[in-house]
Formats: sequence, structure tokens, C-alpha cells
Amino acid sequence: MNNLDLDLLRTLVTIEKTNTFSGAATALFKTQSAVTQQMQRLESQIGCALFQKKGRRRILTAQGQQLADYGRRLLAINDEALRSIGRKQMEGQIRLGAPLDVADTILPPVLTHIARHAPRVRMEIRVDRSPFLMEALESGDIDLTISTRKNPGLTGFALRTSPTAWICAADYVYNKRAPLPLILADEPSIFRKLALEALENTRLTWHINYLAPTLVGIKAAVRAGLGVTARSVEFLGADMRVLGEADGLPPLPPMTYMLWARGDTISPLTIAIYDMLKAHFEQKEAEAA
Repeated sequence: MNNLDLDLLRTLVTIEKTNTFSGAATALFKTQSAVTQQMQRLESQIGCALFQKKGRRRILTAQGQQLADYGRRLLAINDEALRSIGRKQMEGQIRLGAPLDVADTILPPVLTHIARHAPRVRMEIRVDRSPFLMEALESGDIDLTISTRKNPGLTGFALRTSPTAWICAADYVYNKRAPLPLILADEPSIFRKLALEALENTRLTWHINYLAPTLVGIKAAVRAGLGVTARSVEFLGADMRVLGEADGLPPLPPMTYMLWARGDTISPLTIAIYDMLKAHFEQKEAEAA
């Protein structure tokens, strides 16, 4: 029985991800002709066409897409095996930051994956607001951070995109005729910015009823029924509910939580942990698609 060549499968999966042979060549540090030859070898091994012409482009056939799906899974297993039982296992300390609103949702799967596949790595966790975590990352006080903020000088990938909603206490009585009482974080806050921008495009009247420097304070104010806040649904608790367009409130854009590393980091452990998490979460996203 023939065995699939993992190097050829890695090229196929990269072509699928970049949408072009030239993009795959750049990503894999190969020439475009080398990529073409690899795909010809893979088609010969499989015994069917993996690509078809669409205008000037070549796109995956149904069989090509099916093989790419299998390829991602095989490569994930291959890479996991090399990390788990390789001669030099990852060890040392990694300092990881996360906003408080994802400490119970997005952070645990990240920590679980590190603990499972790099058991010798010690983790130091810092929970704080996104802008302060980004400052800590840039200053070198932490190695990686989850954050909603963006910085072109950093290297990152999306962990999860979550809806942003108007949130209040479960027993809060919303009076449409009265000015909307807002519970907001002080500056800098991306959710504060989103809330005020959304309200400026409506005829609603509003006032800031409670201003908090921490998410703990915002949660306390929401639970106390002091008003309404705009946060991602990661913030929601069993004692809260969502208000929406049916209540006369404007829609809010979704929020993407990224995992960031400094682009100039030279720490082999940080790079290895980042690459491991990136491969894992991209694989999960591909399986869910």
C-alpha cells in the first residue's frame, strides 16, 4: 500500500490556505516550479486531478479539497507527535496575559493545550485589561497575550470572534423613554469606543452612569442594576441578559480576540509555544468550517 508524503500534503494544505501556487511557494520558501512539481507528484500518487482551471487560476477539485482536509489532520498529528516525544521537549517559563472577560472562556483551552503538549513548561498568568497587557507585551514583561487590540508591529492570529452585545442585569428594567444609563470602562477602552460610536448614529439619549477602571467594577455595576454596558458575550453571566435591536438599541460589531507575540522575539520557547497554539487553533477552525 502506498503511503502519503507529508511534505507533499503540507504543500497542498498551504496552497489551499494561500489560494495560489505562488503564495504557497513564498510561505514554504520554495520556487513556484517546485510547488508545481510537488503537486504533479501528488496527483500521480493519488491517481486523480487535484486542481482544475478557473480563469487564470487553478482551484481545488472536490477530490483535492477532500485530500486537503485529510492533510490538515495528518499534519496536525505529525506535528503534535514531534512536539510531544521529540528529543528536546519544551521547558522553561512562559508569561501569558489575558483580559478578565475571557479568563473563564478563551483562556482555559489555551492553558490546557500548553499543559498537555508542553508539560515541562511553567506558566505565569497575568489577567488585566487589554491595553495594559499590550503595553506589558511590548515592554517584555510578558511573552504572549490574548487581546482585542491590534498592533501591526506584533505577530498574531485569531483565537475567537465573539458577538458584542448590550448587557444588563437579568432583572434590570429597561425604560426606553428615559436616557440610557451606561456602565463603561475609563480610557483607553475599545468597548467604550464602540458603544459611544454606535449611539452617536441614533436618536437615543444617554448618560454615563458608572465609570470603572476595571472589569470587576463593571461587572459589579451591571449586577447591581446601575445600567447597561457594551461587552463581548464572553462577559455574560447567568445573572445577566442581552438587550438588542428589539429594545431599540443599535447593533454592535463583533470582537476578535487575538493571541499576540512580539515580532522581534528571539525566545525559542515563546516561538515554539506560539507556533504550537497557532497550529492547534487554526486546525480547530478548519474542522469547524
